[in-house]
Amino acid sequence: MSNILKYFSFKEIKKSLVMSVWFMILTFPIMVIKVNTIENTVIWRWNYLIGVGISSFIFASLWRYMIERKKLQGGSESTVPLLQKIRELGERKPTLKKGSLIGVIVLILVFPFITSMYQTGIMTTALMYVILGLGLNIVVGLGGLLNLGYAAFYAVGAYTYALLHIHFGLGFWVCLPIGALMATILGVLLAIPVLRLRGDYLAIVTLGFGEIVRIVLENWNAFSHGPSGIANIPRPTFFGIHFTLPQATIYLYFIMIALVVFTIFVVRRLENSRMGRTWIAMREDEIASQSMGINITQVKVTTFALGAFWAGMIGVVFAAKTTFINPASFTLWESIIILCVVVIGGMGSIVGVVVGAGILILLPEYLRAFSQYRMLIFGAILVLMMVFRPGGIVTSVRKVYKIEPHLQGGSDNKVEDK
Repeated sequence: MSNILKYFSFKEIKKSLVMSVWFMILTFPIMVIKVNTIENTVIWRWNYLIGVGISSFIFASLWRYMIERKKLQGGSESTVPLLQKIRELGERKPTLKKGSLIGVIVLILVFPFITSMYQTGIMTTALMYVILGLGLNIVVGLGGLLNLGYAAFYAVGAYTYALLHIHFGLGFWVCLPIGALMATILGVLLAIPVLRLRGDYLAIVTLGFGEIVRIVLENWNAFSHGPSGIANIPRPTFFGIHFTLPQATIYLYFIMIALVVFTIFVVRRLENSRMGRTWIAMREDEIASQSMGINITQVKVTTFALGAFWAGMIGVVFAAKTTFINPASFTLWESIIILCVVVIGGMGSIVGVVVGAGILILLPEYLRAFSQYRMLIFGAILVLMMVFRPGGIVTSVRKVYKIEPHLQGGSDNKVEDK
């Protein structure tokens, strides 16, 4: 406690004050001076400068306090992972766990009926990013393969639905598995030439791959309609029944709920399977896992293929939701957003991906009053996460076997999350 209190001494306050003054000087031309070009006058916004000074002083003090607290904890993020705390609370209070689960289910079911169509659309988009994050989490979080071209598979699914509808008149439900399959094939084709790459080199190659796909779609007018895109893509139907726009929005919302549940179930099963253990082993040490007999070539191809499968499926949903697509929707920034969902939420953690999608997709929509500062806030959140919680908001919990003292002579073991 004394080590923390020393950071509120006169010496440390002076350091924070110097930092705030320096920051006020740096931001003076931007925050204080405003030129009115119509009346040729200069407006001096001194209240902005005072606000910058106070906020930077508070931030500097808190920053030094958090750094010292992290040192006192030995550099660890937390003594007990957040997910483990939640599970322990659920074990101690099963009634609270059941009540919370029932409350969440009821809220999910009634949400589109108690909110506007706009709110339902935002939630549908967030659910789409949950599945995209879970798909990329297989590649990055579990497999340890940095993929910066994930939006390419997303684009393949969307264009598969659009082109199949234009040329063959196929509907949403037929194109949904086809789009996922086409993206899976593309994932296998990408995995083959990058089998020997890792780290930064793998990231550069996947980044280039994503840009190649986007540029091809933008310039091959005869195939993809170029930058003009494809319009009038039909929304999902129910056994041939067409819906109005509000009804289609609610229908697509429930489709996404079903797909999210299906995705979480499959990814959870994969994570606890032999393949999931293989992914984690490859992520921790590729050479050691290969020396233990793991076929790294097969594992990498499977990892890219499974990750691309979910992106292709959501690409079809995206085309059906917006009814219009063009290459501008699948830029590098889209891949970075999906990657940030995984990193901020917690790599390797299913719950973390859900939380990360909620933060990065829902908050910007509900904080449109701060739209001018969204990128600044976004960058600050990334910096804080990388410094104080590099494992993400909800770190992954690993299952370990622990022998209870009174069972050491027997054969029963206890499985714990750690």
